[in-house]
Amino acid sequence: MEKKFGRQCSYWIKAARPRTLPASVSPVLIACAITYKEGFFQLFPAILCVLVALFAQIASNFANDYFDYKKGADGAERLGPERAVAQGWISPGAMLSGTFVALGIACLSGCVLLYFSDWRLIFVGLAIALCVLAYSAGPYPLAYNGWGDLCVLLFYGIIPVCFTYYVQVGSFSLLAFLLSLAVGLLSINILVVNNYRDYEQDCLSGKRTTIVLFGRRFGKILYLLNIILAFGLLIPLLLVVPVYVLALSAFVFTLCVARWLDLSRKEGKALNQTLGATAGNVLLFSLLVVWIVLVMPVA
Repeated sequence: MEKKFGRQCSYWIKAARPRTLPASVSPVLIACAITYKEGFFQLFPAILCVLVALFAQIASNFANDYFDYKKGADGAERLGPERAVAQGWISPGAMLSGTFVALGIACLSGCVLLYFSDWRLIFVGLAIALCVLAYSAGPYPLAYNGWGDLCVLLFYGIIPVCFTYYVQVGSFSLLAFLLSLAVGLLSINILVVNNYRDYEQDCLSGKRTTIVLFGRRFGKILYLLNIILAFGLLIPLLLVVPVYVLALSAFVFTLCVARWLDLSRKEGKALNQTLGATAGNVLLFSLLVVWIVLVMPVA
């Protein structure tokens, strides 16, 4: 019984795709660094923002597992990590229930956040919940119609950074917005690797990602462009930080470019490692941004 329970837990953990979860936490960390620097940081609202972001992504991953199975996108020729429903580890009904449980935790955490902010945040919560489901479900699934990249920019960049800041300060910030764009652009590269790897399978299943629409060459250009734009947005901050921070920035930039080179050198399942490394680079970039914010002079 204990072995069966442990095995089932491991299946749910795999279904949550832990290697990609840093993408949900990273933007919240950036916003918290800005509020801490400005003297507005509040621990409990920050924790709630982490829970909203984390469980919204887990719900999205569960929903993607379920609906991709239903749409036949997870066939035997799948190149990505094994999917729980397609492998028979978790039943479709249980996965759908898990989706709503995770989404419920995210919504509950968001409702508690209303105590620290104002009622208008409920519309942000509704947008997040709708996107979690609409990403791979419904009559017009966003991921199947070329909107995945924009969704990542919004929900793994702009919204979590700007509204984590808003909850703690009560206003918006230009700095928070610019840094939200930076982390959002870099997070898009996680999706780029995923869709680049699955190009042929997505063509066959009718999943019209931007890579399917514009080709693999476009994917390579987009990946590199996102890196350049993300680090370019840091330039005004890098002009006023110590030299050692510039060295750290150059190191993280080099790691990101190295993963871009993987798109030319690797194919198929070998890109799964690149996918995990790209997600790791998003976290490293976010930690770099946190450090830059903390050491830069007060305006």
